[in-house]
Amino acid sequence: MGFTRIGGIAAIGFATLIVLANVIMMPAGLPLTGAEIGEVTAFFATEDLTIGIGSALTPAAWILATLFGAGALTALWRSERDRREAWSLLGLAGLALQNATFAGVVATRLALTATAPHDRSATMGLWALHDAVFTLNGTFLALALLGLSLGGLRTGLIRPWHATVGLLAAALQFSSATLAHWVIDDGGALSLLGLLGWLMWVAWIVAYGIVLIRQSPDTPARTFTGNRAIAPA
Repeated sequence: MGFTRIGGIAAIGFATLIVLANVIMMPAGLPLTGAEIGEVTAFFATEDLTIGIGSALTPAAWILATLFGAGALTALWRSERDRREAWSLLGLAGLALQNATFAGVVATRLALTATAPHDRSATMGLWALHDAVFTLNGTFLALALLGLSLGGLRTGLIRPWHATVGLLAAALQFSSATLAHWVIDDGGALSLLGLLGWLMWVAWIVAYGIVLIRQSPDTPARTFTGNRAIAPA
């Protein structure tokens, strides 16, 4: 099995794990960004097992995300290097940074399960930190989406519609991160920017995984020109 195909399988595995983690935590009442401290305290004081299960899925998800980025880099790098471009490296950097940033989110949630039953002040501080890191993480998701969408488009690996989904998701994620102060303070409609961007990100990465799985290790790199992709001479 070629490494590109491994990266494609990892992409689908990553999407499955992050969706599963949310399916476990959201019905249990995981507070949304900007939630009142009473709601936060009630959830983290009583749902420590739910948080534990959700956090148990994330280390594997981070490894799979990195494998996906490396697989995409393998598929794109030869063609990009010939044109002196590095969009795929930009995308891989974004994935690495979002892994590191989201580790802070998960660590904060685990800390909240310890403080919520006993220390309201510590809980307030940790929840404020959680919301800030969670929202700002959209910057690195946007970087991953931008780099791998443009890299995939310019080499002809992915279709224009796929790249468009990625770029729109990147714009939504970056907008949410840019407006982090107001998203945290108000939530409401502004929080939908990040949510919609996240849903598009999941769809985008699954589609990218399918592309990488179908990519033969011997398939030559291609260059995107206009509305079509051409193989190099």
